[in-house]
Amino acid sequence: MSDFYQNGGICTIHNLTNRPIEQIETELKRYSELSPIGLVLPSLFSELEGPALEGIVDELCKVDYLKQIVIGIDRSDREQFKHALKYFSRLPQDHQLLWNDGPRLQAIDKLLQKHNLAPTELGKGRNVWYCFGYIHASKKVKAVALHDCDITTYKRDMLAKLVYPVVHPGCSFQFSKGYYARVANNKINGRVTRLLVTPLLRSLKKVLGHGDFLEYLDSFRYPLAGEFAMRSSVVRDIRIPNDWGLEMGVLSEMKRSYSENQICQVEIADTYDHKHQDLSPADAAKGLNKMSGDIAKSLYRKLAIEGQIFSTETFRTIKATYYRTALDAIEQYASSAYLNGIEYDRHQEQSAVEAFAQSILTAGNDFLDIPMATPFMPSWTRVSAAIPEIKEMLTEAVEEDRKELLE
Repeated sequence: MSDFYQNGGICTIHNLTNRPIEQIETELKRYSELSPIGLVLPSLFSELEGPALEGIVDELCKVDYLKQIVIGIDRSDREQFKHALKYFSRLPQDHQLLWNDGPRLQAIDKLLQKHNLAPTELGKGRNVWYCFGYIHASKKVKAVALHDCDITTYKRDMLAKLVYPVVHPGCSFQFSKGYYARVANNKINGRVTRLLVTPLLRSLKKVLGHGDFLEYLDSFRYPLAGEFAMRSSVVRDIRIPNDWGLEMGVLSEMKRSYSENQICQVEIADTYDHKHQDLSPADAAKGLNKMSGDIAKSLYRKLAIEGQIFSTETFRTIKATYYRTALDAIEQYASSAYLNGIEYDRHQEQSAVEAFAQSILTAGNDFLDIPMATPFMPSWTRVSAAIPEIKEMLTEAVEEDRKELLE
């Protein structure tokens, strides 16, 4: 149970009473009559072979207020996608699977490439982008939630609390972001948020000065949470990053297009755990090392758009300021761990900070080398303007894949 403190300009919706989920779901079923609700699940095929997704599907089978579930399947061949269709067939809701590696969707991708509209990198961002395209094309929902498929502590409460603020008739939110405590198995997790994002945001404020954008991001208790919900009009117009900057990029887009009183964060779980990435300190193209670099670059690009001028010296100063700020954070987390009897490995934490510090500097150099990079995929409004028949093509391709492979 959390406190009721409001920090920053973003409304924080707390879990104050542990209200029974059945009460919330009863309300959501009523609200969904006017605002049908959808869910997007971006998944690797390999996640169908792990225990986390099975638990998620078990929980979703109990949810009766969802109008539509759209599942994007990455890295699957024909037989694997057939298996995926059977795997999800027990879902009682209307659900569709996107075979992102199949010939029909690959043909659509090639058409988009001819118009310079196709995603340029494989990964979660691309998967989510195509799922959003299908949601936009099918026109079945007015609100849509998204979460990952590797959550090992998943309960259907997470989905209900996530989508509640954007469909409740007394709220005016266009977007809600989930947050939670990253404590599981007697360990404090969430290294990238704790030891990179928060210290980096506060270092940027020290070096560059306070600004609306940095204050906005620093208002979020867990900015890297992969769980968020939005109105369907947001799905239509939002641009999604190609790389690991997805979550930060989505927050940036919301700041660009909406006022802060239309954005909220909601506490969706007491504890949360998922698949953990390796730090990979020796390889900038893998694991948390790549993630940290992509996140830093996404921040630099947004700040540059807002008029900030960067130089090599600026990035060196940012790195130095970050390093000291992150080391101070280690002391703070260690103190919390001691009181709560939680294991805390200072050496591992400091190793992460050292790797992140190098990523911050490398990302700055990369930004200076290629300042005109375009990391965002286009909105589906733009895609539809360039290819008016794209929505029909996308829905037909998904349905044809389903018919052919279920025979």
